[in-house]
Amino acid sequence: MKRVHYIDNYLINPQHPVTVNVIGAGGTGSQVLTCLARLDTALRGFGHPGLFVTLYDPDTVTEANIGRQLFSPSDIGLNKAQCLVTRMNNFFGNGWKAVPDIYPAILKDARRDNLANITITCTDNIKSRIDLWNTLKAVPVSEYRNYETPLYWMDFGNTQTSGQVVLGTVPKKIKQPVSRLYETVSSLKVITRLVKYASVKEKDSGPSCSLAEALEKQDLFINSTLAQLGCNILWRMFRHGLIEHHGLYLNLETMKVNPIPV
Repeated sequence: MKRVHYIDNYLINPQHPVTVNVIGAGGTGSQVLTCLARLDTALRGFGHPGLFVTLYDPDTVTEANIGRQLFSPSDIGLNKAQCLVTRMNNFFGNGWKAVPDIYPAILKDARRDNLANITITCTDNIKSRIDLWNTLKAVPVSEYRNYETPLYWMDFGNTQTSGQVVLGTVPKKIKQPVSRLYETVSSLKVITRLVKYASVKEKDSGPSCSLAEALEKQDLFINSTLAQLGCNILWRMFRHGLIEHHGLYLNLETMKVNPIPV
């Protein structure tokens, strides 16, 4: 039987726009935010209340960001999160929120509005992922769902020409309906359960001084390609109510995409 994961029913018929935290507004985060705005518009077209997105990033736009990230020369010196959210709100008529700061590293520092139904990480370091997972694991599990109930974590990560997207369940299990057609999967591994980060040596490359230097670290279309493919998983979740794959590996050198089955 085909293995599938049914999306948490609360996200299909929520009492409010589904809350989404996007952490990181750089090469991938800026692209993901645009995809989410399109996703929100499509969902509302089907009668769903759509999404409410909060974008976190403490960094400011530099000249090296122009071209590879979704910023223009007039944005230089502005906070990345505020710049992007203002643009999306003006373009799509949303009231999304920008936080020009890092996401709280531990649960005791987080407020209720720091939690969301879906968390998306687009950061460039390992520690932020480990801190986030420790925070999400510490949130008490309850059958009651509301805007601050964490349900899914989607992580984007990449090197210069390759990368991956992984969607995982935050509670260990999401209740699945009885199905005679499929083998249902209640638990999806998050990135920190798929990758043993303790054995990975992290190198902080620091900011680039020019676009040419930035492109030596990450190729021009790696971020936008990952964003499109990853957000397509979210689209299928909401549109069909189930998914067969909860992630993928992308290699632009070989032009291959390998899905991660549930």
